[in-house]
Amino acid sequence: MKFPSDASFTWKICHLLIGVFRRLVLSWHVSGLEHIPAKGGVVLACNHPGGLDSFALGYASPRQVFYMAKRELFNIHPVVTFFLYRIGAFPINRGARDTAAIEYSVDLLRQGRIVGMFPEGTRNRGNPLRRGKSGAVRIALDAGVPIVPVAVLGIPHLHKNWYNPFRRTRLSIQFGKPMQFQPGTMEDVQGYTGEVMLAIAAMMPPELRGPYREIAPSPPEGASPLTAVQDQ
Repeated sequence: MKFPSDASFTWKICHLLIGVFRRLVLSWHVSGLEHIPAKGGVVLACNHPGGLDSFALGYASPRQVFYMAKRELFNIHPVVTFFLYRIGAFPINRGARDTAAIEYSVDLLRQGRIVGMFPEGTRNRGNPLRRGKSGAVRIALDAGVPIVPVAVLGIPHLHKNWYNPFRRTRLSIQFGKPMQFQPGTMEDVQGYTGEVMLAIAAMMPPELRGPYREIAPSPPEGASPLTAVQDQ
């Protein structure tokens, strides 16, 4: 298995372990990898059905993904803190505008990294999509990078069946076309956020689209697709 040259050693080990786990308990389908640029900063904007979605998204991506994680996780034990940093996680204070975490995200993107974000802000636990928040769009605009919408399906079933090799969970990860936005007003940012959420919803079954249910099954207008090359 070939890993990106900039992936951390800990990330590679985790990738291998998740690969073994996947083969034991999952029926796995990934599509749209060609939409992830081989180089440069990218925000992956994903629905948030549960805690294991970040692992699924990170494993499916051909490049290492960096995530914001609630600061409480970094206070559990020094070993846990070391591990989280090594796999690309970094702390954020939830419930407040954490300027340091936002600036770090922008710096990562400007360095050509991938940052994974969940615009819903909190887990929907397999329920329909929540309305998206504008953080992912704001960070992408500040860094001048595209957003790739992502839909992960099957996570709630994985939460229930991960320990049972006789009940294989069907897991699907679909990457949509990159979306590039131009800086604008607050109203523009809200509109861009809606477009990203519509793109995510378009890759999900109607019953899970929530407030974005009344949409055509095609990417939204108003975003300019980028030419993407799959990372080999």
